[in-house]
Amino acid sequence: MENLVSQRIAQLRRQIAKQKIDTFLVLIEENRRYLSGYTGEDTQFDESAGVLMITQDELILATDSRFDRQAQKEAPLYDIICYKKGLVKELPAILKQLKTKRLGIEGLRMSYNQYVKIVQELESQKLNIKIIDTVHLVENLRIIKDDDELKAIRKAINVAECDFQIFLQQLNKGTSETAAAWALEKKMRTAGAQALSFPVISAFGKNSALPHAIPGDQTLNANEPVLFDWGAKVNGYCSDMTRTVTMGKPDDQFNKIFTIVYDAQQKAIEAIRPGASSKIIDDLARNHIADKGFKEFFGHGLGHGVGLAVHEPPSISPFIEKNITIKENMVFTVEPGIYLPNWGGIRLENMVLVTKDGVEVLNHLTMELIIPV
Repeated sequence: MENLVSQRIAQLRRQIAKQKIDTFLVLIEENRRYLSGYTGEDTQFDESAGVLMITQDELILATDSRFDRQAQKEAPLYDIICYKKGLVKELPAILKQLKTKRLGIEGLRMSYNQYVKIVQELESQKLNIKIIDTVHLVENLRIIKDDDELKAIRKAINVAECDFQIFLQQLNKGTSETAAAWALEKKMRTAGAQALSFPVISAFGKNSALPHAIPGDQTLNANEPVLFDWGAKVNGYCSDMTRTVTMGKPDDQFNKIFTIVYDAQQKAIEAIRPGASSKIIDDLARNHIADKGFKEFFGHGLGHGVGLAVHEPPSISPFIEKNITIKENMVFTVEPGIYLPNWGGIRLENMVLVTKDGVEVLNHLTMELIIPV
């Protein structure tokens, strides 16, 4: 692990050198883990398990007394600093020791409040340090998965898929969305999930037209769309998949929408290969759905990267400013959907790995599933 972390740090150091950043402050939990091996978790946005400070010569992991021994064990390449008064108060002294003139931050993670307080502390100590915002500096390194990461992702998928068909057989008419979500979570935990990638989405009937529905009291009935979106986390890495089923034999409307969504997904997957355009891949699925008359009912991006975070680059979407060139060992989802407010929705989601010559679908769970009546 130390050798792998060293390689990642070397890559990052080349990137910060290009931006003339002499100290880079790593705030995002997944980036911190990727660059150090330290697994401390931020429990919410305004709480942190620590930060990395990376220069061309120094590696520092600053945290508090809750995590200092864990940091020493998990991040042997780093000097561990245990701050007693909080990061903001003690950061200036560390930056002064590092002779920092240009400080890189992850603006996506730093709150405005925290930024203002850091600036005030630097000014109070008469430190002339320029703060430089960066976006996806580490995430763009994480976008290409190595063998260890792929192994963890495959395991996370296997854990999430394990016994899913048995889970469906255990559902009954009248089962609530919340009960089904809890049953699916327990199934994953029993199969070896260390955590969930995100809270399970179970949406029955008309609620399945809500792409990110929150499970509630809606009960399971025959001949309605039943959507499950779920994922397991193993060794820090996530999986993410969606299946839409019915209780009993699907009707003509379900079959029609299901076929359109399935064909859209297949068209996109068939186009994935190194050098392909993210926009063209999205267009293939989106245009197919539009040609069938459902353009306005597919409003989200086609896919997103999955790794240490369940949503990370690359984004396969028409809503991003810059087109992405697909590269070998990228991992992302392909998840078209059609959502009809007065009926329900169908989304089908698989994870794919870009290979040297094309693409590998990482999921093994069939698309055509039913809940026995």
